[in-house]
Amino acid sequence: MPTNRTLKGDQLVSVEGELEPDGSSPALTLTAGLLGFALVCLDASIVNVALPAIGSSLGGGMSGLQWVVEAYTLAFAALMLSTGAFSDRAGASRAYALGAAVFTLASAACGLAPNLPALIGARVVQGVAAAVVLPASLALVRQAYADPARRARAVAVWAAGGSAAVALGPVVGGVLTTAWDWRGIFFVNLPVGALILALLLRAPRSQRRPAPLDVPGQVTAVVALTALTFAVIEGGTAGWTALGVAVVAAAAFLRVEARRPHPVVPLGLFRNRTVAVTVAAGAAVSVAFYSMVFVFSLFFQQVQSRSALAAGLMFLPMTGLIAVTNVVAGKLAGRYGARLPMVAGQALAVVGLLVLLYVDTGTPAVVVALLLVPMALGCALTVPPLTAAMMDAVPAERAGLAAGVLNSARQMAGALGIAAFGTLVSDGFVAGMRWSLGISATLLAVTLLLSCRLPGRARQPVG
Repeated sequence: MPTNRTLKGDQLVSVEGELEPDGSSPALTLTAGLLGFALVCLDASIVNVALPAIGSSLGGGMSGLQWVVEAYTLAFAALMLSTGAFSDRAGASRAYALGAAVFTLASAACGLAPNLPALIGARVVQGVAAAVVLPASLALVRQAYADPARRARAVAVWAAGGSAAVALGPVVGGVLTTAWDWRGIFFVNLPVGALILALLLRAPRSQRRPAPLDVPGQVTAVVALTALTFAVIEGGTAGWTALGVAVVAAAAFLRVEARRPHPVVPLGLFRNRTVAVTVAAGAAVSVAFYSMVFVFSLFFQQVQSRSALAAGLMFLPMTGLIAVTNVVAGKLAGRYGARLPMVAGQALAVVGLLVLLYVDTGTPAVVVALLLVPMALGCALTVPPLTAAMMDAVPAERAGLAAGVLNSARQMAGALGIAAFGTLVSDGFVAGMRWSLGISATLLAVTLLLSCRLPGRARQPVG
């Protein structure tokens, strides 16, 4: 018989559900959940190396290429504040099926896009669907395993699938763009989406649970973030107008969140120093990592005139070590507390970013690829401990919500970093690249100093 059980301490989003009934296959449910998470992570990184090809095919200039990336990331980041609650209300299996189906159809629309506005619009829909897929996929995995030890291993496998997808994204994007066409990076999602939906036919329906939705808070957050990104990318009179809209929307968001009984972002969380520092550090890491993948994807192709495949392969040394480093970081945090690996990771990332300042147009691509490794390893060493530190700093009943805030902040920071640095490199690539590296290093240096004040060992949650 199915057993009702409340599970707390989710490290990504707040989602709950029923356990798999007897006779169903937890392994199939895990496979379905892993494929969905991997798919949405893949689409966050696969596009970068295809951007020059997209620009040659559809036009649009640097700002247009930035929006191809940002349309997905913004929708994904902003809506992830609420989609955990939506998954609870609809039931994880229903929400996941809906998200996977919409994501697959939107991928087909991306691949068939006749012009840049159509592609950007389809990318927005992809991002919305991805925001639903992520929490619902984790819910399915968690409810498939009643035993805590087996459940922990399953969640680790699910998380590893996302890390592997991020690592393979540039390489897969390069292969498809070179051997076929940039549209292939979207068409490759179709068979995977179909397989997910087929596997879901074997999964049990999840129970619907009451979960409050903060619609005003979510709407004002989307408006503020989108307007700010538009201001950074477009500039000019329209940019100043958008900046004004962003300021008004941000003020409205803060007012709404201070008054709502169930806000999407409880502002009181940030009175806890550990929460504030870990969110800031997570945001700084995302600015450095995702923005540098974007900038150097363009550097390899537009500055050094290399193919999309060659550009993708240049990221393999840095991305290939991320999953292993994540595991090492988790073990270090368990033994020494979160502060040590956080400080060490951010310090390594800062050094890596500063070394990259010496890269210019004549630097061999292989050397650049190797110089990207310290930055990536530093970021990979930082994220698991900061996530654990944040989870330890909040009560168990708020862990899922707090982790949703952390992940949304990281995605939003990455989106804003790409917007800002894309604008910088459009005015002179090498100079803009160095400004981008300097800004990223400065942000991480600040959060490094703040991280030094964190407790050395995990402490009891603050109510």
